[in-house]
Parts: sequence; C-alpha cells; structure tokens
Amino acid sequence: MGIDSSRTAFERTRRSLGGGVSSGLRAAMRPVPLFVERARGAHLWDLDGDRYLDYVMAWGPLVHGHSHPRVVDSVARVMTSMQVVGMGHRLEYEAAEAVLASVPGAERLVWTNTGTEAVQVALRFARAATGRHRIVKLTKAYHGWHDSVYASMGPDNTDEAAVPASLGQSPNAYADLIISQFNDIDGIAALLDRAEERRIAAVLIDPIMSNAGVRAPAPGFLETLRSLCDRHGVVLIFDEVITGFRIARGGAAERFGVRPDLSVFGKAIAGGFTQSAVVGRADIIDLVEHGLAHAGTFNGNPVALAAVQAAMELSAAPGVFEDLDDLGAAFEQAITDVLTSAGSPGSLRRVGSLLQFVPRDQATSLHGTDGIWAEIAAGMLEAGAVFMPSGKIFLSTAHTLADIQETAALLERVLQQISARSA
Repeated sequence: MGIDSSRTAFERTRRSLGGGVSSGLRAAMRPVPLFVERARGAHLWDLDGDRYLDYVMAWGPLVHGHSHPRVVDSVARVMTSMQVVGMGHRLEYEAAEAVLASVPGAERLVWTNTGTEAVQVALRFARAATGRHRIVKLTKAYHGWHDSVYASMGPDNTDEAAVPASLGQSPNAYADLIISQFNDIDGIAALLDRAEERRIAAVLIDPIMSNAGVRAPAPGFLETLRSLCDRHGVVLIFDEVITGFRIARGGAAERFGVRPDLSVFGKAIAGGFTQSAVVGRADIIDLVEHGLAHAGTFNGNPVALAAVQAAMELSAAPGVFEDLDDLGAAFEQAITDVLTSAGSPGSLRRVGSLLQFVPRDQATSLHGTDGIWAEIAAGMLEAGAVFMPSGKIFLSTAHTLADIQETAALLERVLQQISARSA
C-alpha cells in the first residue's frame, strides 16, 4: 500500500494546517494519517489509488457506506435548486417528520449542525425547563469538545469535581458539572436525592458509553435512572450522536426501551453530511417560542436536510438493523477466532454494528489505544484495512461477509508479523 504518499501529504499539510489534521484525534492514526482521494461503499482509495477496507466510516456517520446513491442523488437534486437560503423550506418539516417517526416518544425537534452544538442546545433546554443550572456527566463520556462538557475523560477522574481535558479551558466553563460513574446506580441516586438542593438540571449520558470502550448499560441502569429523574424533576438527556440510527432505527430508546426527555442526534442522521438535532418532549422544545435562544445561519440548511431525509428512508427499510446486527455478530466471531488463535492479545465488545477492540491488560482511550492495538492498526493499514486509533470499529450496510473474511485473513497475517518481531 502507498503509505508514503500519505506520509508526504501529512508533512506538507502540517506546514499550513495546525497539527496537520482537521480534527485532532485523526493525528493518532498509525503509522500516519491516511489521505484519501475517493470513497464508495465499504472502501476508500488513497492518493496513489490503493484500495482499503474502511472500518472508520468517517468516525461513525456512514451507517450505509460511502456515497450511497440515494443520499447522493437526493442532495444533488436540492443543490441545483438552492444551497443555504436562511428561510423556511419544505425539507425542514419533511425531514423533521421522518426523524420523529423513527424515534420512540419523540414529539418535536430543533435542527443544528454538529454534535457539540446540539449538546449545548440540549443543556440550555434542560436549564430553561427546570430553572436549575448544574449537569451530571459521567467519567470518560465524550459529549463534544466544548469547555462546558469536555472534562473528566480519564479512568482515574472519579471525584465529583470536574477535571479539564484540554489546555486552554476556563475553570468557570465546567464549574457546573458534577461527575458520576456509568452503571453506578447508587452513586447517581445519592446525587439526585439532592437534586433540588444542588440545583441539578439534567443528567447527560451516553447510553452505551460509545467513546469509553463501548460499554453497555447494566440491566436496570437506564430504567432506574429514568425513574430517578422523574422523581426529582431532572431532565434525562441521551447523547446519541454515535448510537442514533446505528444500534437501532430509534437508537437507544428503541433498543433499551427507555425514553429520555431529550436526545441529541448527529453523525448517522444525515448519512455523511453535517447535521444534528435535539429531539424530545414538545413542552421542552417549545421553549424556543418563550424566550429560549436557538440560532444558527446553517441550521436546517436544505442540502443537509435532503441527506437526512434520504438517510431516514434507508433506515426505515425492513430488516436493515437486523442485518447490521447479524453482520456485527459475524465480524465479532471471525475476529475473535483470529485473536484466540493468536493467544488472545485482546477481545471485542459489541453492540450491534458498533464494536471495540479491548487490548489485554490495557485500557482503551478516546485519544488512541496504545500497545498492541497501535501495532495492529499500523499493520492493518499497510495491509489494506483502516481502523480507528481508539480501537472502535464501525460497520455499515455496505460491508459484506466477504469483507469480513478478508479482514480476518489480514489480521491473522499482521498478528503473525507482530509475534515474529517480538520473538
């Protein structure tokens, strides 16, 4: 594979673009960030024209693969008529109706552009609805890069006080965070028993902890959390930027049968275009008519909403998520067999088409999983398959069983090479 062309491109890019990447975590890709010329289905091609199997899927949005014809055609039709108009248009309500029809209990939504933006909008709704200002957030949960939620990302950050995760953060920005732990029912119950006294407006939770090792909720955790929030007048927010329209058509609310007050959707909602939404109870969302400010020049732009409408149509097709689940199970089995034969250097966690490689005796990290995974990812890239530096793996409807078998064969070869170097 032509890694040298990407290496040269990366060196050139660093002379004009801070860090050499447009989103910081991409720099953690080993041996070098891949530079892509084109992409279709489950594959992409680098600057030399070499083809790769893609398990990054744009870091999650591409549930239906790269350049799906229905998405591309839908967008192309709109682009010949208008791009951004700053006025109402029919796609605003047609796309909204399609999203609301997909998500159990959803009554209303507002459009915005990115997951980070949508989280901030959801928190504003929660504060307006409750008259309180503090937010419960869980250790290692990633809710975007904004100062107010980008905190306590390390496994040792178990205190209630938030710990900043980046240089340049103002301590005032995350002062309203209270930190708790995923699947710790007793801990969150103790916090919420004092919700009024501590001025807690919302619990913000990734229902699967997608960026913290793909950890599923323990039986009863989400149900108990729902009950606690109801009892104490706290808004329950599901951050489904990753899980939405991926683990089920209706996301976590469908898969686990627990309805939050608000959900934040992004990534897969628009099949590869920039769009997000805050979805939920009408009485909360309708606060935009009573003094809650929500604005944005690109909110609800026609091009992105054409992609949303197409993505919703694809997700509504019979059997889509059952097939994705089966594909995820096949991937898990094939790769687990290879890992077992190689002495089990790690294992896989899986929820539907979302998987995570967990190195033996090592922690996973949003910022890049080192050790054996770094070696595997580098070796697989050179062999023709692309994985995320964190060890998270995204499948799509464009992947096939043949792709999985090819990946397993490549992994077997890469693990043999790693073993030979270590001998």
